[in-house]
Amino acid sequence: MNSSWVAKWRGVRVFVLGDVMLDKFVHGRVERISPEAPIPVLHHQSEEVMLGGAANVARNIIALGGEVLLVGALGDDEAGDLVAGLLVAQDRIEGRFVREANHPTTTKVRYVSGGQQIMRLDIERPFNLDAQKIQAICDWLAGAADSVSAIVLSDYAKGVLPPALIERVVAIAKARRIPVVVDPKSPDISRYAGATVLTPNGSEAATMVGIQCANDDHAEDAVRIFRDRAKVEAVVLTRGADGMTIFDPDEAEGAVTHVPTVASQVFDVSGAGDTVVAALALALACGASVTTAARIGNAAAGIAVSKRGTAVVHAEELSAVLGGVKTGDDPKVVGNEAASAIVADWKAKGLKVGLTNGCFDLLHPGHVELLKRSRAACDRLVVALNSDASVRRLKGEIRPVQNEHARSIVMAAIESVDLVTLFEENTPLRLIGLLRPDYLIKGADYTLATVIGADLVHAYGGKVILVPLERGHSTTSIIARASAGRYDVD
Repeated sequence: MNSSWVAKWRGVRVFVLGDVMLDKFVHGRVERISPEAPIPVLHHQSEEVMLGGAANVARNIIALGGEVLLVGALGDDEAGDLVAGLLVAQDRIEGRFVREANHPTTTKVRYVSGGQQIMRLDIERPFNLDAQKIQAICDWLAGAADSVSAIVLSDYAKGVLPPALIERVVAIAKARRIPVVVDPKSPDISRYAGATVLTPNGSEAATMVGIQCANDDHAEDAVRIFRDRAKVEAVVLTRGADGMTIFDPDEAEGAVTHVPTVASQVFDVSGAGDTVVAALALALACGASVTTAARIGNAAAGIAVSKRGTAVVHAEELSAVLGGVKTGDDPKVVGNEAASAIVADWKAKGLKVGLTNGCFDLLHPGHVELLKRSRAACDRLVVALNSDASVRRLKGEIRPVQNEHARSIVMAAIESVDLVTLFEENTPLRLIGLLRPDYLIKGADYTLATVIGADLVHAYGGKVILVPLERGHSTTSIIARASAGRYDVD
């Protein structure tokens, strides 16, 4: 298994059908208990909305480099308009939805304080699709089938995947030899007959086949029962901290594979199953075996659970893990798009994000002090590093002394730094516009008039902070002394 699989996913189109939801997060702080009842009083700070359910599978496919046609049912309400309009557009998802009058769009409202959910409000009522709506969905699939390389059925038991529709979708897929990945919720697993892969989790196994997957032997029994009862080709059982158990007909006859988890730290398991399904579908679409695809999905899940909230996994993150980069060596080093998602998540939780930038070629005490003081001014600090090409344009052909990989690793090791990302341009202006930090932080050798991006930050309501510098340190002077033989540099 290697990172070359991810490179193949660019432009691969997946048809995702299932229960589309709106996820809403209301962030605030709790400082007292209500005098009216023994409940916390949440003081509102911010709100965030994003796609959930089947649409979160679609978000992950896009983040991993694929393309999506997302199909589902929405209410004829404001939440449905938001999903069908702004949200799918900002996530670059093509969406087609049947709309139900006098019916709510499935919405999960989570109330969060201090990074912890204190309550969830569900606004939902099962859909009951009539024959006309089922026909419309099948027509959309038939029209797109020639451009689709995989199908995902994301079933959250909200009524969008009745047996009659599943049967017709599977028939269309089989006629065109398109793999079908099913994330099941219905205890009647026979409705998924004919699918390529079923991806239940441990708790679903307990409900659907009556087996608590407390060890490998029980998990092996469960996947065999799933395969026989559901009449599917393969089963990938996700078991949280215990990894995965895989039944793959392409392996040795009757063989079951157990794969340990790759997660080094777990912050939040929200949406990890959607990440597995997305990676699994893309890998199968590109010709991977079920076992290889599941291992790739397992690696993606390990990244997903290390993030807070319903976060997606980006192609570059997964490529790094599959390519052998140890996440423990540089867990903070990410690409620009991943940085944007992480910063958005921090800001949605009410955290103030600061950004500082520079070459940081030879890290010295002046840099360390700048970073400490920058971090003291915000809740999370992002460091934007000039790429090697950018440094050469600014400093000359003999720079940088350390390449961008080395500089990133060193910067990520600094306790004051929460995230590191590179930019190719001479200035970080584009990146500032992408991340929209609350604070743009530079050393006091700058003025407000000379800080690149100051106008942009002020325009959206941010602030520029100039922090005092530790005098007597500079990379240029260190290199000059070393060149003159007056200073040892290893």
